[in-house]
Amino acid sequence: MITGEPPATPNPVAQEYSKLKSYLMESVMGALKAVNPPVEQHRAFVTKILTETYAQTRLQLAENILQRLFHEIQDEVLGYGPIQPLLDAPDITEVMVNGSRMVYVEREGLIQKTNIVFEDDAQVLRLIDRIIVPLGRRVDADTPMVDARLPDGSRVNAIIPPVAIDGPSITIRKFGEEKLTTRQLIEFGSLTPGMAEFLRACVIGRLNLLISGGTGSGKTTLLNILSGFIPANERIVTIEDAAELKLQQEHIVRLETKAANLEGRGAVSIRDLVRNSLRMRPDRIIVGEVRGGEALDMLQAMNTGHDGSLTTIHANSPRDAIARLETLVLMGGLELPLKTVRQQISSAIDVIIHQARLRDGTRKVTAIAEVAGMEGDVVVMSDIFKFEQTGIDSNGKVIGRLKPTGLRPLFSPRLEASGFKLSAEIFSASSAEIDRHRR
Repeated sequence: MITGEPPATPNPVAQEYSKLKSYLMESVMGALKAVNPPVEQHRAFVTKILTETYAQTRLQLAENILQRLFHEIQDEVLGYGPIQPLLDAPDITEVMVNGSRMVYVEREGLIQKTNIVFEDDAQVLRLIDRIIVPLGRRVDADTPMVDARLPDGSRVNAIIPPVAIDGPSITIRKFGEEKLTTRQLIEFGSLTPGMAEFLRACVIGRLNLLISGGTGSGKTTLLNILSGFIPANERIVTIEDAAELKLQQEHIVRLETKAANLEGRGAVSIRDLVRNSLRMRPDRIIVGEVRGGEALDMLQAMNTGHDGSLTTIHANSPRDAIARLETLVLMGGLELPLKTVRQQISSAIDVIIHQARLRDGTRKVTAIAEVAGMEGDVVVMSDIFKFEQTGIDSNGKVIGRLKPTGLRPLFSPRLEASGFKLSAEIFSASSAEIDRHRR
């Protein structure tokens, strides 16, 4: 269990500890504002002011308590307060603040409650301001929700009263500096070597890929990995709400949405950026996630020469991803017949890759399906690879196997034209691989 409460000591008592902390914090903030030292000197400057101000109080705190006090103030002034240790922990992937008294984390796919608490809701609100003010964002009673990102690229969502009934809430999705590779996904048991080779061929062969999955299933991570297969000589335009993708290629234009200003003007949406990207001579368009009317613009781009595009969508299965796309296209404002929408989808999307977080916290590619066209009014899909769960072991870990279905995709000639003649073994149903990987 991670702890973060002020030390329980009889002298000073908790109330006196809090008063001293507030006094030292005010002194540090005042000095920072007055002197405004260079950013790289902030930590040394804060330590100097803390030491001098504490000496003036003539208090004699125990050394361990004093170090804890200084560390807490430094975290709040220079970092992100009580949750800074969680953000520093490499094995924590998500931090969830539910009001001032409950903080949860996700570690290895499982959610755990911590002992970390904030002093009050006001401290949580100060943290939210510290995150969003440098980004030109705001949050108040009229605009109680905000999306932002930390300097390291971690995604932040904050929501405050009156919408958040039990106090301000913060959700931080961390993104490690180390970029995962297909080799690591294979080691984790998230996919098989055959699946990895197939997906590599699909990306280089300029097929349009849609990654579906639930919240926290690893869609963005997989999108990052697949985008690494794009040849270095191609021009890539990425479009995101909050920039998370970390592509290694050189010729990249990164676009990010913009919130409205205080007068409610100047907003730039995903849809605006998708439309603008078509004028930027892209070889590939990568949309971090489609969640609105931009789905129609994305499909039209895929259908008008921008092959090899990639995007993600929230859905529970490949078939559900098609239904979700239909809904989003209809949100685009055009009165299109449903059959026309489905024809757009079936001709634009080549492959749907479904990523899931299983009940034991592991993340896997549980299905790779080909969008094979239309039969009547129905979009036809064929599973090329599938995860088959066979049980749960004594430790609660899911047991199963990732296996080909035995079907070879209809677009195989397109892959062969791009230089990929995949072996029959990759698609053979007899080549199923038992999942013995454990994290």
